[in-house]
Amino acid sequence: MGMNFYKLLFDISEALVADDLAALKFLSLEHIPMRKLEAIQDPKAFLRELQEKGLIKEENLSFLKELLYRINRIDLLETQLGSSRQEMERELQIPGRAKVSAYRQLLYGIAEDLAPEDVERVKFLLQERIPNSKLQDNASMLKVLLEMERKMLIKEDDLSMLKDIVKDFRADIKKKIVSFEEQKKENDSKEKLPYPVPVSVHPARQTSVESYKMKNNPHGYCVILNNYIFQNACEVRQGTIEDGEAVKRVFEWLQFETVEYMDLEARQIYEKVKMYSEKDHSNMDCFACFIFSHGEKDKIKGIDDQFVNIKDLVSCFNGSNCPSLAGKPKLFFIQACQGSVDHPPVTVKEDFSGHLEMDVTPLISIPDEADILVGMATVEHYKCYRCTNTGSVYIQCLCEKMKLLCPHGKDLLTILTEVSKEVGRKDLNGWKQMPKITSTLRKKLIFQIP
Repeated sequence: MGMNFYKLLFDISEALVADDLAALKFLSLEHIPMRKLEAIQDPKAFLRELQEKGLIKEENLSFLKELLYRINRIDLLETQLGSSRQEMERELQIPGRAKVSAYRQLLYGIAEDLAPEDVERVKFLLQERIPNSKLQDNASMLKVLLEMERKMLIKEDDLSMLKDIVKDFRADIKKKIVSFEEQKKENDSKEKLPYPVPVSVHPARQTSVESYKMKNNPHGYCVILNNYIFQNACEVRQGTIEDGEAVKRVFEWLQFETVEYMDLEARQIYEKVKMYSEKDHSNMDCFACFIFSHGEKDKIKGIDDQFVNIKDLVSCFNGSNCPSLAGKPKLFFIQACQGSVDHPPVTVKEDFSGHLEMDVTPLISIPDEADILVGMATVEHYKCYRCTNTGSVYIQCLCEKMKLLCPHGKDLLTILTEVSKEVGRKDLNGWKQMPKITSTLRKKLIFQIP
């Protein structure tokens, strides 16, 4: 990048005041996690974060232009970026051009429209819901709205509390919220994807299945818990490093914040999962967790030969334990080693060679909450396999299928069905393997390609 580009960003940052920065951070919440935005205290750090996320580039400043337009810094839009209010209004009318969601625009507009006395009324009515320390006299309406989002008092599909608060003293604001809700309902009905019903069941009827929203960047965390070296030297899991690398490549490409933890004791496995369940996922769309280790039925083994119940791990993410992911997909993919029963072979052409080790994934019952998927490397009681050179059959196939099918808009269950088909066809030194999917997903999960 040239010096002119950095000089441009420097000049813009120098012209931004504290209120501008607060507004820019608020409008960027769907693209930058809240925890990162909270750490940003000056405009230069904010612009640097936009660069790191790929949201502004020397050849593409459209998002920066939109942000300056939204906060009404038309002076900077014109003098620094060579645009204008009229040009931005025309540009943002084009479908798909606006990067700030209608929901975020609505909240920002409400914060701008409320007079100081209105803000004090809102704070007063929220005393029982939000700590007084968050409602101090200097707390702006943007901060109040952020705290309401953090406490799950408002969200895109539930603005009833905000509507009730303002209805008695700002009927115009209530009308704006109602208008947004009606428009959202109309848009959501258009987003439903056709899902054909077999003619033999309902010959004249067709239903539809919605898709989970995947609009944030990052879409969520992808946590990899990868046990390679155990206290018992005979239990070293050769090939698991390759599995971790494959998952990181795919999920970073899919715009997840990916992190890998190696060689965890049973207690540490639970603590890591619990830690992520306690994070704020309000600005995330999804959560994914991969666990690679030895195990037995219903349990994962730590490197200390102690076990943790899989059900306890998954339960960390039910609606009550992780409210900021309620209604959002939680994905668990488990590859757990243990010798058990060999799956009998069928007559197929051999398409796999190399040294294999055996993995068995335990049978689990996920909690009876919605929006959870557990992908297991094999059905209960049977072995699954891991190549010591290239990684496990299941995980490597999953990653390859995601790279192949995500660009074609295939949903996750369709991809996993293809994985089962592919893995089931392999001849693994005379044995077979069949993955298993347990799902309470209520919608289609389609990963957005950057």
